[in-house]
Amino acid sequence: MIDKNFFDTPVDRRGTDSYKWDTPESQGVIPMWVADMDFRTAPVITEALHGVVDRGIFGYTVVPDRFYDAVTGWFSRRHGWDFCRQDMLYTTGVVPAVSAVIKAMTNPGDGVALLTPAYNCFFSSIRNNGCSVVECPLVVAENGRYEVDYDALHTVLNREDVKVFIMCNPHNPGGRVWNREELLRIGRMCLEAGVLVLSDEIHCELVYGAHRYIPFASIDEEVAQNTVTCISPSKSFNTAGLQIAMVVSPVKEYRERIDRAINDNEVCDVNPFGIAGLMAAYTQGEEYLDALVKYLCGNLDMLKLYFAESLPELAVMPLEGTYLAWIDIKPLGMTSEEVAAYIHEKAKVRINPGTMYGQAGEGYIRINFACPRSVLQDALERITSVLKQIH
Repeated sequence: MIDKNFFDTPVDRRGTDSYKWDTPESQGVIPMWVADMDFRTAPVITEALHGVVDRGIFGYTVVPDRFYDAVTGWFSRRHGWDFCRQDMLYTTGVVPAVSAVIKAMTNPGDGVALLTPAYNCFFSSIRNNGCSVVECPLVVAENGRYEVDYDALHTVLNREDVKVFIMCNPHNPGGRVWNREELLRIGRMCLEAGVLVLSDEIHCELVYGAHRYIPFASIDEEVAQNTVTCISPSKSFNTAGLQIAMVVSPVKEYRERIDRAINDNEVCDVNPFGIAGLMAAYTQGEEYLDALVKYLCGNLDMLKLYFAESLPELAVMPLEGTYLAWIDIKPLGMTSEEVAAYIHEKAKVRINPGTMYGQAGEGYIRINFACPRSVLQDALERITSVLKQIH
């Protein structure tokens, strides 16, 4: 049985060649920037990986039928999204998948639209394919959460150069879990404008409270025909290093073009550890995932309480999904970069400045709270203490 103690137990990641913990900037600090978790993965995944190691041979591998069955079964069972093996392509990660889709479905000089602030790798994926970034800034509603400016989105989608619209569902860094009405409205707008939807759904399992992840391609058959979805267990099960992801589309022509781009980009060969880890996650990982989400909810409550009691003027955006808190630091009178650098220097905690996610992120910082609660408490005490000195 997986309980709170499983996640409460600190894991020393220093000296493990962790990108999060072992880069020069992370020495002597608590790193809360890179979006991976400081928890062990599900024991069923570890056991599956041991099975691969025990074979002792690590040659070229084929992706078996049970891999596809694991993916389709999981999304049908948990999310009511039905697709078949033929709809899927595998690759080494969601970012390579996004880049391959952009390469396949655009020409150099085309525009790719996205709601900003947005995951930083979207910007590089667009530019690396010779396309231009077309931003549609989200707006903060009275309830404090991000919402879509549909008039602005209509203008963006109807630009002659825009061919693809990137959706992040759930949204990183704002934490929105888009509801059915929002997804359908956006999907219809893209259909009318002749713009393909590229939906990154890597955070789909990390959803809180009454909110529910709805796969973009599940809302309507017409929308599904105009949607390419990128999925992976890596965020939910903390397996980014296993490098496995899927691209899903019901349209054969799109899959053929994307498959060509995946091969052109040399990200077509996945490894046996990624295959085994995914199959274990999607066939035996539900107990772990349910316990993880419950634990993350507790961490989020702690973070909100610290800011409410120590720095009530700094609003924590209502978080519906992901383990990434998005905090409004505009009352401090400093830029996001300045606040992030100040926290790094004075509190010895490394977080992300909002401008890492585009200019629309100015005035915010992002904090990864997916760590044992004792570590989170230490970091929050440090952060709130030094920020109170500014204010």
